[in-house]
Formats: sequence, C-alpha cells, structure tokens
Amino acid sequence: MSLDKARLRWACRRGMLELDVLFMPFVEEAWDELTDDGKKTFERLLECDDPDLFAWAMGHQKSDDSELQAMMTFIVNRVKV
Repeated sequence: MSLDKARLRWACRRGMLELDVLFMPFVEEAWDELTDDGKKTFERLLECDDPDLFAWAMGHQKSDDSELQAMMTFIVNRVKV
C-alpha cells in the first residue's frame, strides 16, 4: 500500500477529533523515523475502523493483532510526550 506523506496525512484525517489529534502529530513528528515494517504496520492501522482505533488508543480494548497493538501503544506514548 505504501502511501506518500501527503496521502498519509489525508488518511490520518479521521471521523473522530480524538484520532486526528493522535495521528496527525505522529505523522509529522515520527513517520520518517519508522522502519519500513513500522510504516507498513501504521498503514495497516489506518485501515481499521475508527471505533476500534479509539478503543485501543484509550486502553478500553486491545487489538487481537499484536503488531497493531504495539504500534498504537507506541503512537499514544510518543504523542503524550
């Protein structure tokens, strides 16, 4: 899937403000530092439904996919700082 950064920014615009304020800064500040595998995982994360992403971000649920869960945890911790 590999998105260029402009398309990635667009994909980060979600239907929920809480996700926008999580994903947009992450793309601006950390995307370039991710490994190729990390970028692929983030792109897969963006394919998930907003209610699931929100629940994972808030810690209400965990993804069954360990890579997606690890990426969400990384994003939340990175953006909090």
